[in-house]
Amino acid sequence: MRIHKSELIVWGILLLAVLLGICSYPRIPATMASHWNARGEVDGYMPKFWGLFLIPFILAVLDLFFLAIPKIDPRKANIEKFRKYYDGFIIVFSLFMLAVHAQVILWNLGTKISPNLVLPVGMGLLFFYIGVLFRNAKQNWFIGIRTPWTLDSEKVWDRTHRLGGTLFKFAGVAAFTGVFFRRYAVLFILIPVLFSALCTVVYSYFAYRKEMKQGY
Repeated sequence: MRIHKSELIVWGILLLAVLLGICSYPRIPATMASHWNARGEVDGYMPKFWGLFLIPFILAVLDLFFLAIPKIDPRKANIEKFRKYYDGFIIVFSLFMLAVHAQVILWNLGTKISPNLVLPVGMGLLFFYIGVLFRNAKQNWFIGIRTPWTLDSEKVWDRTHRLGGTLFKFAGVAAFTGVFFRRYAVLFILIPVLFSALCTVVYSYFAYRKEMKQGY
């Protein structure tokens, strides 16, 4: 069975996340900070085992799911047409999770890097790459803007994903801007991406209606 280079990279990132947890385990307090509020202040704690290995566990589960999609999707042939962009997404997502994991560990080791710095940068890059992915995505059942209207019409799928690609790139830039307004960083992340998601859903509906009218 052929193993994609991207799969090796993804599992390498996961291994690094696990090793970070193992190496830092002796120096982490028994109860560690694990959650921060919108202002970047600690407001949640958990036992260090879960604090150090919960993110790697979640990443492992998600990576297995992401890597399985090209094999189980009924339209797997379409996924192969944009596979390099999809593989790139898995890598970018895994790096984002690794960055969050590292921020948690560093904070508990005494290096207080605010999540309101890490998240805007990480989410900005992730959203921007999702925009790239959307611009290249072909019809399938798992990846992209999957509404009843995009799944029913290939033309509506393509038009919606062109719009979605542009909107998510702008959402990425907006999220990154949150670095300069850290107290409100969560707003710079959430509002643009929610707006982008809503716009693409609404657009797909009206694009479909227009196509049906033209068909008649």
